[in-house]
Amino acid sequence: MVSIVGVGLSLSIPLLSLEMERMGVSSVMIGVNTATAGLAAIVTLPFVPRLAARLGVGRLIAASIALSALSLLAFKAVPWLPAWFLFRFVYSAALGALFVLSEFWINTAAPASRRGFFMGLYATVLSLGFAAGPAVLVMVGTTGWAPYAIGALLFGVAAIPLAGARGETPMLETHSRHGTLFFVLAAPAATVAVLVFGAVETGGFSLLPIYGLRLGFGPADAAFLVSLVALGSVLLQIPIGLLSDRMNRRVLLLAVGLVGTLATGLLPWAAGTPLLFEALLVIWGGIGTALYTVGLAHLGERFSAPEDLAGANAAFILLYNVGLMVGPPLVGFGMHLMMPHGFAVTLALLFALYVLVAGVRLGVASR
Repeated sequence: MVSIVGVGLSLSIPLLSLEMERMGVSSVMIGVNTATAGLAAIVTLPFVPRLAARLGVGRLIAASIALSALSLLAFKAVPWLPAWFLFRFVYSAALGALFVLSEFWINTAAPASRRGFFMGLYATVLSLGFAAGPAVLVMVGTTGWAPYAIGALLFGVAAIPLAGARGETPMLETHSRHGTLFFVLAAPAATVAVLVFGAVETGGFSLLPIYGLRLGFGPADAAFLVSLVALGSVLLQIPIGLLSDRMNRRVLLLAVGLVGTLATGLLPWAAGTPLLFEALLVIWGGIGTALYTVGLAHLGERFSAPEDLAGANAAFILLYNVGLMVGPPLVGFGMHLMMPHGFAVTLALLFALYVLVAGVRLGVASR
């Protein structure tokens, strides 16, 4: 189910942007419509645990899959920008609910002694889903009904294992009495990790090709740089997850932040050495996603009651969406101030910010 979250996001964002361009929509309005996705998550995710407690986790997952498929088809059926704001809100809210509940399910089901491994496997599948969305567009193109129909079909495929898991969905008999702020303050090492991950991932992915062009890479090579970051994300999550099962996860999160700061901070120095530059991109991809992997495992370790874990997962994904919204403008502003290496400097500063949070949290916890 989480793979379809990755597919749904990575297929819809470029597809809908290109479709709006063909409709004659301005770049400003394309950006505003895309930002509606983050707004939808921030507005609706705090209510997901309450809805899951009332409807049942399995039923809400099924409804989220159906709404995602139908709203994706609605974009093509109704090519009218005002309606697209409603469709984008519904689509993003449904994907967000699916994201929260799949995380809650895996965190509930994973044995405590192997939670890191299962979170690594989970994050790997999510990364593969993100890679699959653009692959669909490469195969079928971005015009006509084909990409929308295939996307909706893949949502249907994601429902098949859900149908086979009747009676095995986690129980959520009540919702947590705590709000989002409580979970952010109670587990800052985990929640700030996913905030930084969202900012680094989205800001990095959206502007890395531009950075590559400014460094002298050709258009094809500049686009390929994103694939190297994605490769690191896929390759490193299971090993890092296994490592998190054998050590203090707060210490590991601090180490991940330090390596991320170093890897991105060295990019300007390595720009003249292609192999070293590309190796640093792979490390950045794997380490950046490890903030999500280890943060999610730490969250499951921190909250044991199902209702609190569901609320914590909702806060986790909400902060991820905040990161998605703030990352691109921050990295873009950094590039504008320090051309071209402001890209790498801004990413390094984001990782360094997390090092500060993780270090303070580790110091408080050790007292």
